[in-house]
Amino acid sequence: MAWERVAGNKGSKTPGVDRVTVARISSGVGVEEFLRNIRAQLRAGEFRPVPVRQVMIPKASGKLRKLGIPTVTDRVVQAALKLVLEPIFEADFKSCSYGFRPNRRAQDAVAEIHHFASKSYEWVLEADIEACFDMIDHTALMDRLRCRIGDKRVLALVKAFLKAGVLTTVGTTEGTITGTPQGGILSPLLANIALSVLDDEFTRRWDHEMGTAGKRAWRRDHGKASYRLIRYADDFVIVVKGQQEHAEQLRHEVADVLAPMGLRLSPEKTRVVHIDHGFDFLGFHIRRMRRRGSNKWYVYTLPAKKAIASIRQRVKTMTYRNTLHQDPGYLMDYLGRVLRGWANYFRYAVAKATFAAIDSYTWERITAW
Repeated sequence: MAWERVAGNKGSKTPGVDRVTVARISSGVGVEEFLRNIRAQLRAGEFRPVPVRQVMIPKASGKLRKLGIPTVTDRVVQAALKLVLEPIFEADFKSCSYGFRPNRRAQDAVAEIHHFASKSYEWVLEADIEACFDMIDHTALMDRLRCRIGDKRVLALVKAFLKAGVLTTVGTTEGTITGTPQGGILSPLLANIALSVLDDEFTRRWDHEMGTAGKRAWRRDHGKASYRLIRYADDFVIVVKGQQEHAEQLRHEVADVLAPMGLRLSPEKTRVVHIDHGFDFLGFHIRRMRRRGSNKWYVYTLPAKKAIASIRQRVKTMTYRNTLHQDPGYLMDYLGRVLRGWANYFRYAVAKATFAAIDSYTWERITAW
């Protein structure tokens, strides 16, 4: 099953430091022999992960994001580890966490924000963790793993992957003192385990102090806020029913919870915003506005400006003059798949006008092409 997950992944054509791909293994030594060798190494305690291959990916902001590409061998072992670890930690993970979890989506997180914002949770702590995947403290993470995993061989394997190192773009090998490289199969799960300190703390507060209407009413009458954490991987917000100073205070409390994991909030990107001013989360813009033609106010979720600019740029790139050599049928099919995927992501948003505008822009680009 681990092999199938690796081979079926869209990154199966991407090699690690050994330059070996899934296709090369299939046509060379063969899958059965390849897996037999891995199994023998694991049983003998001789398996050692190799450094990941560093790749720099451009971000929309113009900055570069570091990805670490493991070898196919390491990916298979990581996939097997994930099959063992995920069910154990899924039983512990809280409902406020949505990212990289089975049967949970970004849209579910946005829907929960919409639900609470519609119930007068008007202040929002919009948080940003500085270099989350790169800065997770290995000792603190392993301590959380030991709380649930007793098998020392499994723990040793996880630690070996954390310490495997990185082959940089300039060809030098660097050790990894902190963090779990983005690009590894195991990394999202390990990040969720690390960030579950946040989920545990704020779920405990909600359950014990705000879990019933009576408790929330008592807090309101005594000048205390009620608040709820919604997290998707390292992106999270806390919606607050109270005053601005309550949300500002939570910024410091969040920082205190994250500090033992080696993580800190970005002072520049972490902010408190009112729902009437709106904020972006997972590609959506969430804002309370007055409904046109009435005096009633509603919370709306719309495609964010960055998301709209991104799909327009993608359509533009695909219909440049230098793509005239492409088969028109292929272009139409590819464009259709891209646009359907984008529209499917935002299908629950208030996006009718946006979809029409993108449709019109795409038609203009195609006719000019």
